[in-house]
Amino acid sequence: MPLPADCYDYLIVGAGPAGCLLANRLSADPANRVLLLEAGGPDNYPWIHIPVGYLYCIGNPRTDWCFDTEAVPGLHGRSLKYPRGRVLGGSSSINGMIYMRGQAADYDGWAAAGSPGWGWQDMLPLFRQMENHYAGASALHGAGGEWRVEQQRLSWSILDAFREAAAQSGIPSVDDFNGGDNAGCGYFQVNQRRGVRWNASKAFLRPIMARPNLTVLTGVEAQRLILQGGRASGLLVDWQGARRELHARREVILCAGSIGSPTLLQRSGIGPRELLERLGIGVHHALPGGGGNLQDHLQLRLIYRISGAPTLNRIAGSLWGKLGMGVEYLLRRSGPLSMAPSQLGAFAKSDPGQARANLQYHVQPLSLERFGEPLHAFPAFTASVCDLRPHSRGSVTIRSAEARDKPLIQPNYLSDPRDLKVAADAIRLTRRIVAAPALARFRPEEYKPGADYQSEEDLQRAAGEIGTTIFHPAGTCAMGEGAQAVVDSRLRVHGVPGLRIADASIMPTLTSGNSCSPVLVIAEKAAQMILADAAARHSSVVAAAPGVVSAGTA
Repeated sequence: MPLPADCYDYLIVGAGPAGCLLANRLSADPANRVLLLEAGGPDNYPWIHIPVGYLYCIGNPRTDWCFDTEAVPGLHGRSLKYPRGRVLGGSSSINGMIYMRGQAADYDGWAAAGSPGWGWQDMLPLFRQMENHYAGASALHGAGGEWRVEQQRLSWSILDAFREAAAQSGIPSVDDFNGGDNAGCGYFQVNQRRGVRWNASKAFLRPIMARPNLTVLTGVEAQRLILQGGRASGLLVDWQGARRELHARREVILCAGSIGSPTLLQRSGIGPRELLERLGIGVHHALPGGGGNLQDHLQLRLIYRISGAPTLNRIAGSLWGKLGMGVEYLLRRSGPLSMAPSQLGAFAKSDPGQARANLQYHVQPLSLERFGEPLHAFPAFTASVCDLRPHSRGSVTIRSAEARDKPLIQPNYLSDPRDLKVAADAIRLTRRIVAAPALARFRPEEYKPGADYQSEEDLQRAAGEIGTTIFHPAGTCAMGEGAQAVVDSRLRVHGVPGLRIADASIMPTLTSGNSCSPVLVIAEKAAQMILADAAARHSSVVAAAPGVVSAGTA
């Protein structure tokens, strides 16, 4: 089909969580013509929808951009695989399905730093508005929205014991992490519907695909912005082997994520001056912070051999176990195939001096050397722990002006000494939990990093050896008003009219937990602001038209 030019009000780049929600909200008004562009394909790959299928989606070019980081000094020169969704639904099609809002203080911190309207009390109604919570409507949760939230459909004796051990170590059991203070230990709530992944495409796109004013195209990669008279007026895209121009009458909205949004800006001459001049792109508008401020949660994956409890290692290690899992899922949409990658969570302080929980645990009844490799042959569980608010900052930069060239991603994990201290404290806390009486009957034995690591120096070295991304990059187009800010509090790119960004890249600081649902609430707020601004422009045009008399002057 041809791509008509100059006939869309809004061009949205990226059909991840933010793009799917924005397409839904902006096209609700039939007067708005909306085009949603996705570089990947449709979300019709069966493994997307079976929860355990993330194992076959991460690292698969059908669903993943398959990025790699540069060698990270803090990880002893290791480079990491850096998964990002490249399919309808974006990373919500390949992630861990954990429903997590973060902490109230995260959003209050954004507001206090100069972004009014982004505090917890501003955002809570938006979380409730989009939510369809299994327990129904309450002061904290919503019912009737598109974003389905359910309890998990299985439990494990080893995880129940870890939860009890956490309580014995001063981390109380809780049932809900989403009330604004997520301290405690409990089973994660998940974005599933009756044992099937509930991604952003199912939630926000499929119900509205028949709207005549909405066009959704897959296999379209944005090469650069079209800038006319200093304004973003459209996109140059690669589609079906050709370069084509698309134009927006009102706005171009980037929802390409913390890797895609800053690199699209940079290819368009918007970003750090030195980078743009070095690559010969030319400087349309210098934004020194564009692509900087990269933050991510580095998980330390502590592995413990056990005995006397079932784990996925043994169940999935035999033909009969695999057959049993398949039959259970086919008949009841339950069992290991229905499980999120991490079932049990905990939020705690790395030391008593912390003002609020700064660690998150993802506890799994399985173990493996690294993602994409087979499970271990011995029974084990993994207690993965991350620093929720790292001080280390990285960057994302383009290699060239061509979108086909993968960007340079340097997370700079553990480059700040404060992060090294938190990492060592996190390992010590994990060991205290595992040594609690509730786990004694399973005789846990530390496999990684190993009991030989004891001193502060040892533990900091271990963090660099076992640390890996937990897939929450954020902050590369940060919201604010300072010299390093890229967007203002209404998500408009500084100095470039007609251009907004609404994804994890606008977070000034990373939220305290899994980032998918915070991205959705960013998009929900963005939709309200975009529609309000359009209404205000319309009113001003009408008021300025000849022969129109305002009520105030009649």
